[in-house]
Order: sequence, then C-alpha cells, then structure tokens
Amino acid sequence: MQTTLPKPSKELLIEALAEMMRSRREEFVELLTEALEDIALGTAIVEGRKDDFVSEEEIRLLLFSDATP
Repeated sequence: MQTTLPKPSKELLIEALAEMMRSRREEFVELLTEALEDIALGTAIVEGRKDDFVSEEEIRLLLFSDATP
C-alpha cells in the first residue's frame, strides 16, 4: 500500500525527519527500529496465516508432556 502526499506535506515530512536524524539520532534510530519490527511482525502474521493452524490441545501436549520428540 503506497500513499502519495501532497508536495508541501511531503517536503515538510522529509524536513522533519532530516532534522530528527540530526538532532535526536537515538530517538530516530529507536523509532525506525520499532517501525521495522512492526512491519516484520505483520509480515510474519500474514505468512503464518497461510499455513495450517495447530490446535490448542496439540500445543498443550507438546508443552506439558514429559516425553521429548
């Protein structure tokens, strides 16, 4: 999904991000890291939904059984 901003809004956003990179580097890196993690999590969720689901019972059996596979 790609959204196009009006030119003045896009320029303001670019200017604000550039200023944040210069003056608040740590916060910018944290913000970017969180955004990338959110994207990766969203992608993993979508990919996971393509596979077969495992029942709660099967998970409990694996977690609480004494036998190792």
